[in-house]
Amino acid sequence: MMLKELRFTGRDSSRLAPKSTIYHFSIDVSDTDRGVYQEFKLPVALHPSESLEFMLTRVLAYTLEFDEGIAFSAGIGATEEPPLAVRNFDGTYRCWVETGAPNPDRVHRAAKAASRVAIYTHRPAHLVLEQLSGGAIFRAADIPLYSFEDGFIPQLVGLLDRRNQLVISRSEQVVYLNLNGQDRCSSIIEQRLA
Repeated sequence: MMLKELRFTGRDSSRLAPKSTIYHFSIDVSDTDRGVYQEFKLPVALHPSESLEFMLTRVLAYTLEFDEGIAFSAGIGATEEPPLAVRNFDGTYRCWVETGAPNPDRVHRAAKAASRVAIYTHRPAHLVLEQLSGGAIFRAADIPLYSFEDGFIPQLVGLLDRRNQLVISRSEQVVYLNLNGQDRCSSIIEQRLA
């Protein structure tokens, strides 16, 4: 009996980990609440385990927290790092931004590591607050949870392309945006963890 030698040539995609899909955003931010006016390009990786709603929440958090040095973490495997952060020159965290529905231990660690922590969610805020109330969180009263009006994020998902033009402005905690030629707006609903 003759044995065939099998070699992996890299062409059998069933053996490879699923790849992220890259979305490109050209963003123009006018944030009168914070005095931030900036234009930039932002490539965003959507991991197969993430939803488009989660990815868009990360993009909104990035624009609404925009500051010099802001950056996404290295990716889904960087579990000890914030999804989004602004670092000081010495490498410490000035701002740690969570998205989605982080667990209380993670938020507690963030509050000890950074002078400012914020959470942005696309989920019902009361469910995220309920989940976070299950643990002791350092400086919980100082941590804002930001959410948007019902249906806002799903509407944006329906407007997404692989290449996107996003014009976003914030005034008096209302976000006005134009995504690929379509206008939408929502109040930014702020609640505190404690």
